[in-house]
Amino acid sequence: MDRVSKIVSERPVVIFSKTTCCMSHTIKSLFCEFGVNPAVYELDEIARTGGRDIEQALSRLGCSPTVPAVFIGGELVGGANEVMSLHLKRSLKPMLRRAGALWV
Repeated sequence: MDRVSKIVSERPVVIFSKTTCCMSHTIKSLFCEFGVNPAVYELDEIARTGGRDIEQALSRLGCSPTVPAVFIGGELVGGANEVMSLHLKRSLKPMLRRAGALWV
């Protein structure tokens, strides 16, 4: 969990993803359309057991499913459902602005 905490503290937006997950692709695309440049960690491409260790830590944090897992401003936002819900409520962009990930 220390590794996840360190990773999410380094950038305004961090997405833990898998290359084979269509919901992860959708969330990454949404942020890119906003002009946000998230740090994306593809868990299925991280060498050795690093990806599995991170996935287990995300599970312990309450991410279910574990990908996509979105952190904004160092805080866990959640997965695709939570991100889309925030977007539909028009709360996502203000959150991104407060984190310094979006300027417009």
